[in-house]
Amino acid sequence: MDGKDEAAAQLQDLRSHLNRLESEDLLTRVTRPINKDTELMPLVRWQFRGLNEDQRRGFLFENVTDSRGRHFDGTVAVGIYAASRKVYSVGMGCPVDQIRQRWAEAQSRPLKPIEVATGPVHEEVHMGKDLLEHNGIEEFPIPISTPGFDVGPYTTASNWITRDPETGWINVGNYRGQVKAPDRFGMFISPRNHGWKHWDMARQKGKSLEAALVIGGPAAVTYASGSRIPYGVEEYAVAGGLIGQALEVVKCKTVDLTVPAHAELVIEGRISHEYLEPEAPFGEYTGYMGGRLYNAVMEVTAITHRRRPVFAAIISQMPPSESSMLKKIGQDAAYLHFLRNTCNLPDVLDVTCHEIAVDSWIVVRMR
Repeated sequence: MDGKDEAAAQLQDLRSHLNRLESEDLLTRVTRPINKDTELMPLVRWQFRGLNEDQRRGFLFENVTDSRGRHFDGTVAVGIYAASRKVYSVGMGCPVDQIRQRWAEAQSRPLKPIEVATGPVHEEVHMGKDLLEHNGIEEFPIPISTPGFDVGPYTTASNWITRDPETGWINVGNYRGQVKAPDRFGMFISPRNHGWKHWDMARQKGKSLEAALVIGGPAAVTYASGSRIPYGVEEYAVAGGLIGQALEVVKCKTVDLTVPAHAELVIEGRISHEYLEPEAPFGEYTGYMGGRLYNAVMEVTAITHRRRPVFAAIISQMPPSESSMLKKIGQDAAYLHFLRNTCNLPDVLDVTCHEIAVDSWIVVRMR
């Protein structure tokens, strides 16, 4: 493997990504004890309330506790995907001024993933009678994003993997996940999301939908999962195009899906077709609290992870935030590609979503 290929391979590993951020002076390590339920997210959020974008950084918390006095054997990383355009560019392995071009190339020439026999994500496996030997999903330091308002801990940088029950096409979507029990997640997927379509197709067949929740995968997978990629185009392939190398994936242990081989944590399970449960409130990227709803529930069947996993999370709430930056960059690129290539409108020069209203305020520049 030459130097270029080695650099691309490192883009599939979150720990290498953190090292690159640190070498660029874009990562702050916090070694003092910090409470994930009350202190962690508000501390990171401060930088979005008073610093210019070029001063924002990613954070790695190495001494994490909770309000029950527990200490976790692992770390929490926040702001490491899109605290700024510079942070985002490190995850893609290119300069900031090449992000748009890299996105155009990835959508035009996606690279199919390569299945490998095993990977770091299977260093530890909990399933069957051993599923709850380390207290299930409560083993991990899942933060409360908006202390005092959120109903409890949520996964935010959570890439949900599902498969079309008819075609076999795999989708990766970024949806929140509410911790309900050591072996149960509440999740929010709206009818606009492709994961919801898969779930609805399975429900109509009277079946639960197999799913895998990936935490701490390649940064490019998070970038692709948060974008408006057309139905039928696999995010794994677009993510491979973003880094210039096919993603390495491994088979799950209890469901018929594949996940990034170098991910930090994977939670496998089935989304029930028989019942819903109350889910939320949750502080959304719009700056408002998402109200309580009846939403889908995933019953956990296996947990696999690296030793001392890095739990990755995204800062959301009122823009500017990490989630609004993440969505803006991806959707600028996705809508530009759609108008130019799918709609055959070559006179479209640029598309820009406003960060404070990513889904509804879009400017199109034309020749």
